[in-house]
Amino acid sequence: MSKFGLYNIVLKDITDSSVRVFEFDLNDEYFAKIDSPEVKKGQIKAEVFVQKRITTYELNIKLDGFIIIPCNRCLDEMEQPIRYDDKIEVKFGKNFSEENEIVIVPEADGSINIAWFLYEFIVLNIPIKHVHLPGECNKGMVDKLKRHITRQKDDEEDNDLFDIETDDDDSIDTDEPIDPRWGSLQNINFDNN
Repeated sequence: MSKFGLYNIVLKDITDSSVRVFEFDLNDEYFAKIDSPEVKKGQIKAEVFVQKRITTYELNIKLDGFIIIPCNRCLDEMEQPIRYDDKIEVKFGKNFSEENEIVIVPEADGSINIAWFLYEFIVLNIPIKHVHLPGECNKGMVDKLKRHITRQKDDEEDNDLFDIETDDDDSIDTDEPIDPRWGSLQNINFDNN
């Protein structure tokens, strides 16, 4: 049996329209077998509901659990919840291919291996920005970031991380003298009315 043999669903054995349920535990062992750089650890329960239609098979896939990935801010590991619910259509053909959201599997095989599909669904559900909740980042790294990051006065993103107080008043502080080279910019009117 291949390393992904557990993830084979034999479609040719499903002859009626009743729903068959397949359950998989996607744990650290699964992610090690996939051997991809995005996700190395996690614990996800995968349920695949298979139903035969007239010419295709409908696979409803539900994923629920978490993966361990590095935080974008502090680079420490964090749990990222994964919840996914979607379906794919599968039909038999000569060779394996994907056409217009339909997966074609060789009729001679009569089965589909969903190990890589499950992994793709997990990776596609990782948010672009994945960070710890406020206060949970590595304090040493946060201190280093505070010293090296350049911030704009009106940048409100990540204020919880840096405990930055922002002024809602964008007026120029008149207590300090303004360089005369920049002084004329104060007269620019930004209202386009």
